[in-house]
Amino acid sequence: MPSPIWPYITPGIPDELFERLPGIPLSKREVRLLIISALRLQADSLLWDIGAGTGTIPVETGLLCPQGQIIALERDEDVAKLIRRNCDRFDVHNVEVIQGSAPECLKDLPQHPQRVCIEGGKPIKDILKEVWQYLQPYGRVVATASNLEVLYAVSEGFAELHARNIEVVQSGVNRLEKRGIHQTLAAVSPIFILSGEKLD
Repeated sequence: MPSPIWPYITPGIPDELFERLPGIPLSKREVRLLIISALRLQADSLLWDIGAGTGTIPVETGLLCPQGQIIALERDEDVAKLIRRNCDRFDVHNVEVIQGSAPECLKDLPQHPQRVCIEGGKPIKDILKEVWQYLQPYGRVVATASNLEVLYAVSEGFAELHARNIEVVQSGVNRLEKRGIHQTLAAVSPIFILSGEKLD
């Protein structure tokens, strides 16, 4: 259901509508759309978002899946509070924010997920392998990588887990920005988005 701030049924909330903290990552709108597309959500999906940061994915998916449940995992207390504030800001009530560090705390998360988004955490390969144990059959994992080392680790993890229907996409987005009296195209930092399915 649309929120008062974002009264639309389509994803893609502008970045500036989210409350932010200095130094805390935010999935840019265009990248967020690719992540959400890769998750292949249903109205009642149960999603774990690991390393939820500012909370953009929990907010967007919470609005898209009104009968679903989103577990947002974040290790830092102040960042966890930020996610809660952003959920309140958009009137999203189906997100549960849990403070903890992956992969150690995954065993304590409620229910086994159908979808998992890994947006952060070290070592990411260990997180991916631990997530796989709890992922429901035919579930999907989507992970982001901002460098080649993480890209390799996730790719290797998917291979070792015998993930199926693996997809890798690199975002390449430019935004029109005004600088002084001129308008110019500014690149949004490219991100690799990897996804894979558990078929048994």
